[in-house]
Amino acid sequence: MKKIPIRQISAAPNERVVPERFTIRKVEDLLDREDLFHELHRHDFFFIIALQKGQGTHEIDFTSYNVFDHSVFVMRPGQVHQFQLKADARGYILEFNTEFYHPKDKASAQRLRKASNKNFCELEIKRFEKLYAILTDILQEYTAREEGFLDVIKAHMDIFFIEFIRQSPNPQGPSTNVSSYAQERLEEFLALLENHITTHKQVTQYSDLMNLSPYQLNEITKATVGKTASELINEHIILEAKRNLLATPTQIKAIADQLGYEDVSYFIRFFRKQTGYSPEAFRQKP
Repeated sequence: MKKIPIRQISAAPNERVVPERFTIRKVEDLLDREDLFHELHRHDFFFIIALQKGQGTHEIDFTSYNVFDHSVFVMRPGQVHQFQLKADARGYILEFNTEFYHPKDKASAQRLRKASNKNFCELEIKRFEKLYAILTDILQEYTAREEGFLDVIKAHMDIFFIEFIRQSPNPQGPSTNVSSYAQERLEEFLALLENHITTHKQVTQYSDLMNLSPYQLNEITKATVGKTASELINEHIILEAKRNLLATPTQIKAIADQLGYEDVSYFIRFFRKQTGYSPEAFRQKP
């Protein structure tokens, strides 16, 4: 079974390979005066690109975004994307894994979840420049590599995510009158979906993991995103199915097996009900 290509963070020259992975680069150095095109793939790390100047398209989990000046893209591990960028783009690409940056306090962990659930944001110039200055400081620390530089980088990343959440409200996110408790539990639920979707497809399974009743979990999801827990579960199953259908030539039966469906006919009916297409028709549509 062919899987979606998974890219990993490459070690810098003369850098010892360790579980903690982090890199930051200038976009213009990566492009080297040539247009960039990355075919559909996924990462096993967090990926941030902040563009001071840029034109192109960025498709993340089959949602297409136009690339603009002063835009920031944040992706979490496992998301699928493809990227086109013109040669004159300028900015920073920052990559890190959970071994390198793993906030232990509740507030910092919540900020990272919020940021990585908001894949795209176009900022006002002054707001963007504030974020850009933080990335410039991170690059300087990474290049100089003086004593304690990794700790300084992580501290700057804390500030970056604070500023990103402050400056880039999500128009599709929850309303401002949602309690912080409901938002935290929603993000916990979404994280569980990422890790358990192939084996857990019932609301009761997730409510048990969260020590909630199904009614309580549904009330949380309806208050925060206006959908039932079951709807969010179905959306996540369909998203993972689409990732495999469009990024690999894997047979439908194998995709159904990977998603935990022993009966491929049931999977096909479920997919058609949710999307209006059979899996094969979805794969073939322009």
